[in-house]
Amino acid sequence: MGDRWRVEVDRGVCIGSGFCVSSAPGGFRLDAARQSHPVEPEADASEAVLVAAEGCPVEAIAIRLLESGEQIFPPDEESRDEESP
Repeated sequence: MGDRWRVEVDRGVCIGSGFCVSSAPGGFRLDAARQSHPVEPEADASEAVLVAAEGCPVEAIAIRLLESGEQIFPPDEESRDEESP
């Protein structure tokens, strides 16, 4: 059995670009106010959902492992520092 994720969108940050919907149409939808929502807040890990989160122009999408709460995206500051040359 694969990982399960909790997917959240900070609608106070979301600008309604629609990138998430075009990248992962089964994972996100826009409401009438053009705010993104996960289709299922708890879902199986998905490459398309991760690509959508990584491509969000304002990093409004957060992904955590459902079981442990470990943050998958965006990476925490320590992880970013380790990736820098």
